[in-house]
Amino acid sequence: MTKIARRKILKILGGISLGSFFPVIGHSAGLKEMSGNGIKTVNTDVLVVGGGTAGVIAAIQAARAGCSTIIVENGSQLGGTITTGGVGFPGLFHAWGKQIIGGIGWELVTETVDLNDDILPDFSIPFGKNHPQHQVRINRYLYALLAEEKCLESGVQLRYYETPVDVQFKGNRWIVHTIGKGTQTRIIADQLVDCTGNASLTSLAGFNVLKEEEIQPGSLIFRIGGYDLKSLDMEMIRKRYDEEVKKGRLIREDFRNNIEGLLRSAGDNIQHVMGADSTTSETNTLTNIKGRSSLLNTLRFLRELPGCENIKIVSMQPETGVRETYRIDGVYKITREDYVSGKIFDDSVCYSFYPIDLHDKDGVVPDHLRDGIVPTVPLRALIPKNSRNFIVAGRCVSSDRMANSALRVQASCMAMGQAAGASAALSNKLNTTPLNIPIGSIKSFLKEHKAIVP
Repeated sequence: MTKIARRKILKILGGISLGSFFPVIGHSAGLKEMSGNGIKTVNTDVLVVGGGTAGVIAAIQAARAGCSTIIVENGSQLGGTITTGGVGFPGLFHAWGKQIIGGIGWELVTETVDLNDDILPDFSIPFGKNHPQHQVRINRYLYALLAEEKCLESGVQLRYYETPVDVQFKGNRWIVHTIGKGTQTRIIADQLVDCTGNASLTSLAGFNVLKEEEIQPGSLIFRIGGYDLKSLDMEMIRKRYDEEVKKGRLIREDFRNNIEGLLRSAGDNIQHVMGADSTTSETNTLTNIKGRSSLLNTLRFLRELPGCENIKIVSMQPETGVRETYRIDGVYKITREDYVSGKIFDDSVCYSFYPIDLHDKDGVVPDHLRDGIVPTVPLRALIPKNSRNFIVAGRCVSSDRMANSALRVQASCMAMGQAAGASAALSNKLNTTPLNIPIGSIKSFLKEHKAIVP
């Protein structure tokens, strides 16, 4: 795809009136200001809500298909779990020695690797318990920059710091009311794509969503340093840690019952925030506070120990990553048996590959797939029951809890995002709803855009 010159991007940015308080980047959708109430109206072919792992890919795909496309993102940057959450090791793109997820997500990941002079993993390493070695370690800061650039190149409008508060279906179009910094906007879209991860847009639109009574713990990604691991007396540290847990000063589950694991990993993806929930601003606030206070309490404890006096926080993400909230009640629900058997549906639009990976208070023990098994995702699992002109992608895919524990990972979300973006674009062009698009047409379209389909 032809790159947009920097001066052209700056011209786009420069064309925005600061006095209008209208934080939109891009040129793909029309704007009309309403009188009296200060609400602006924007028309677009495709509206993607959520600029995370799936949303970025969905929006780029829809825009590359020639649709005017908008992303509404309530944060300050794109990338979601990869960037804001800090899980900068997306996977899995390969299964049993063969690539099974490609397309726009793979394009973005490999460009990030190349521009940072990194090296892709050796995908010929046997799978099973070695699956983390197939994750692609990337510079998440660079990924955020490239994701934004690719959206701009394709003509996607970016609306940061905005949140939908009302969703109505009228006259075969969706009307989404958003509120942001200094803005109230009415976005009128032909097709909606829910990539919120929480199915929040689906819920606002009036469709059923599903949630477990108990949800998986989340993780605050951070790095610690300032100590020499080899010089530490681990037996003494474990004893002191157990004493502090008994006193109630520390919570054993916060670091998967393993203070030694925290020190050996120097942080990264070791923390567990029990009951982590990003569904509402209130639960998300509590989740972030719990993650940060746990880290602070543990840091103070460690600095009291011989050899750990100079332990410091080297880096910390602004948000706790959440593994599980709401899922849509879709036309089809992917079950654990569907997933572990590698069922290929008549309407499969992408692959997914990861072990069943349910976290709990004791940690996680992945349940690996049998040799040769590669699960798939049907289009019906991306569509809420009784909906029109509406599709989802990412963690909120219609699935049971065990299947979702594997489907939620980043490469799979990217593949679902591209499938959703393609389906929304085709629906717009044919003036219909995603469920009515011939599956062969969707697959052919995805192949044209370098996606890998079952």
